[in-house]
Amino acid sequence: MTHSQPLSENEIALTHVTNETATGVAEASADGIAAMLGKIPSGLFVVTWRDDSHDRGMLASWVMQAGFVPPLITLAVDRTRNLLAAIQLGAPFVVNVLGESQRSLLAKFGRPAGPGDDPFAGLTITRTPTGIAAIAQTTGWLECHSVGQTSVESGDHAVVLARITAAQAGSQAGPLVHLRRNGLRY
Repeated sequence: MTHSQPLSENEIALTHVTNETATGVAEASADGIAAMLGKIPSGLFVVTWRDDSHDRGMLASWVMQAGFVPPLITLAVDRTRNLLAAIQLGAPFVVNVLGESQRSLLAKFGRPAGPGDDPFAGLTITRTPTGIAAIAQTTGWLECHSVGQTSVESGDHAVVLARITAAQAGSQAGPLVHLRRNGLRY
């Protein structure tokens, strides 16, 4: 397996995954797993929340509907992101659904904002019922609160189960969907 950067702990673990070929079960390899995980389509979303009276935002791609009644979603959050701490303190958050024409927002929210950076600069912001920033140009937004156990740690990410408490449709654009080249890293 050729990599331009050192293997992560998860990739090292995957290189040791094998099944007995005598049973007709194919061996699992890190390359095969990475390729297939990369073929699972995911939407692109900007998750927003408030932290010490400041608007915060981050790019997310692992969001999925998890129930009809009540309406629920799951959101996977890197355990090092500030959003997870806010959710664990009970803060509401908003999932802004990006549209096909909103690739420019990926650069604004794809990395944590540095000191003095304002990823919301130049965007039209509306406020949800709890005062969270919602990006007006998106396909729409979902305001959420975590339910039950705040999150389940699942390796390098935590999975949050959240109830949708408010929503608003935006533009009629189709959602922005992407595939990864490698399902084991961003």
